Amino acid sequence: MARNNTVGLFRRRLESVIGRAGLTTSGFARLANIDRSTLSQLLDDTDPRLPRADTLMAIATAAHVSTDWLLGLSQREEVGAEIIQAMLQIEMHDRGPADDHFVAWLNEAEGYRIRTVPVALPDFVKTEAVLQFEYGSTENVAPVQFDTVRARLDYMSKADNDVEVCLALQDLQAFADGQDIWSDLPLDARRDQIEHLNAIYRSAYPGLRFYLYDRKTVYSAPFTVFGPKRAVVFLGPSYLVLNGSDHIRMFARRFDDLIRLAVVQPHGVEPFLHDLLDRMTP
Repeated sequence: MARNNTVGLFRRRLESVIGRAGLTTSGFARLANIDRSTLSQLLDDTDPRLPRADTLMAIATAAHVSTDWLLGLSQREEVGAEIIQAMLQIEMHDRGPADDHFVAWLNEAEGYRIRTVPVALPDFVKTEAVLQFEYGSTENVAPVQFDTVRARLDYMSKADNDVEVCLALQDLQAFADGQDIWSDLPLDARRDQIEHLNAIYRSAYPGLRFYLYDRKTVYSAPFTVFGPKRAVVFLGPSYLVLNGSDHIRMFARRFDDLIRLAVVQPHGVEPFLHDLLDRMTP
């Protein structure tokens, strides 16, 4: 960045922090413990100078912003631990479908591509019977709430959205075969679920695209990338929320890797689901 541009940006940001503090030039100079005339010179648009290091540090400390931000070297105002906190957060999971945090992140990322690696079958494609089977005993999700839950989950399957899902094909096979946690779910309910998923996929494709990978050769922790806004890793009782652009790009690249390694691409999902239905025939 040219020096004149740096000086101009520094001056604008200095004016901004003084204005946000609600102080006069003299008042801010006292707060920062610097000479009022020095501050006046830094605000003078005919005097193309930058502050000395000690003056810059005093201004940044008084304003609770980073020196890099004042000089235009960063777009983040926060300093030290505040930067870490802004880039990395832990949020508790509501232990039910249509978690409030997840829905809020979806709304904030409206218009951007959503890319998700769910734990297993995604909630937004589940039938009410499957949601009830999985969450019905959870104290935070009573049966009478499922109409509201469904309306909120429907956001993910709208035809005008751009949603990509990477899922292990073994998860769908285990569901169809009634294995693991699905062993007590009746065959009719499992068939209804696969047919429901197929109907959703047919109506929402290509806005909704599934990629199925083989867990024998590929592993992924569950995570979601909400456009350029954030990446969120599901930890069970909580979420690890990553807001830094480098972290978001890293998870987006990981999703791209899963897409390349998928053994069933989006156009092959419907035939795969039909094969599952055939193997579920009594």
